[in-house]
Amino acid sequence: MDNTCKSKNQTDAERSRSVLLKPSQFEKDSRFRRNDNMEDEIINRVAHSKLITFNLEDYYPEGERKVLDIADWLYEGFILREKEFRAHVEAHDWTAYQDAYIALQCSSDAIVPGWAFMLVASKLQPYAKKVVQGSLQDLETALYQPILEQLDVTEFTDKPVIIKGCSHKPVPENAYLMAVARIQEVAKSVMYGEACSSVPLFKRKK
Repeated sequence: MDNTCKSKNQTDAERSRSVLLKPSQFEKDSRFRRNDNMEDEIINRVAHSKLITFNLEDYYPEGERKVLDIADWLYEGFILREKEFRAHVEAHDWTAYQDAYIALQCSSDAIVPGWAFMLVASKLQPYAKKVVQGSLQDLETALYQPILEQLDVTEFTDKPVIIKGCSHKPVPENAYLMAVARIQEVAKSVMYGEACSSVPLFKRKK
């Protein structure tokens, strides 16, 4: 291969590298570039708007949750024998539930008379903060109910309110239902989600 061919091949290779290194039309066109100023403007508009964010996590009652399953105190897990059941109740260490929230339940399909749960609840009463017959979800609902019933909603009067979703704490679904019922009594509108992505739930008619 002569020097002319070598020179031509080098020129072609350099031209190819130049094309690869050349910014694409999308990168050059401002329409396709990320507009950080616009995003900042949207964030600032949300921050300074009259929109009020209501976060149920802010009202989450702190404290230990425990499940007390009485199925272990039943004969073969299904039959309640009163004498044996009372013996289990008397032998149980109730101090272990000090200042805890208790979900009292029976995990088996046994038919348990009401007095059995009442007896256990009476033993828990001196120690536990609250006792609910049911699941942990039922317990969380019972904890939120008085909080939301007594919620001061005056700050939401004639304002757009967004009930924040995606909680990191075990906020029960019923708490969201109770919250929207209380807030829409006075709010101009109610939404669910985040300020940047929300679903409309309620809007007061003019």
